[in-house]
Amino acid sequence: MARAPYNVLVLPYKIEKSNVQFCIFKREDMNVWQFIAGGGEDDERPLDAAKRETFEEAGITLTQFISLTSMCHVAANQFSEKAQKNWGDKIIVIPVYSFAVLCDSDTQILISDEHFEYKWCVYDEAAKLLHFDLDRIALYELNERINRNDYGRNQN
Repeated sequence: MARAPYNVLVLPYKIEKSNVQFCIFKREDMNVWQFIAGGGEDDERPLDAAKRETFEEAGITLTQFISLTSMCHVAANQFSEKAQKNWGDKIIVIPVYSFAVLCDSDTQILISDEHFEYKWCVYDEAAKLLHFDLDRIALYELNERINRNDYGRNQN
């Protein structure tokens, strides 16, 4: 499998009695909090990569993903030499596509060996703990959309 020249970011969240919580993960290799993140493979579409990464990193099998507007780019040199060689010299930055997935209150999180801890937390706590700006910006967008009820349902 070849690494596709893009990344995905996935924000699991749940709403219980109007209380919104977001699931963040502590990376094993960097010891930082982040959302689910990973790259596409071969000709995989970003949404399919998001679903696969969500299953691989958290054991979540839900299929109702929401595409967020939040997007950023990451320098290609932040990825493995193998990926960079596969992409060629023309790829300087790669896009990161953001998605959210609404979990049920009984959704079980089964973390992969990429992480050693996960935590459900409210917006303010997640915003303080998240290491990367792109995670905080996607969190802000999702939280605002939930507060504005942009998804067309009263989530109580």
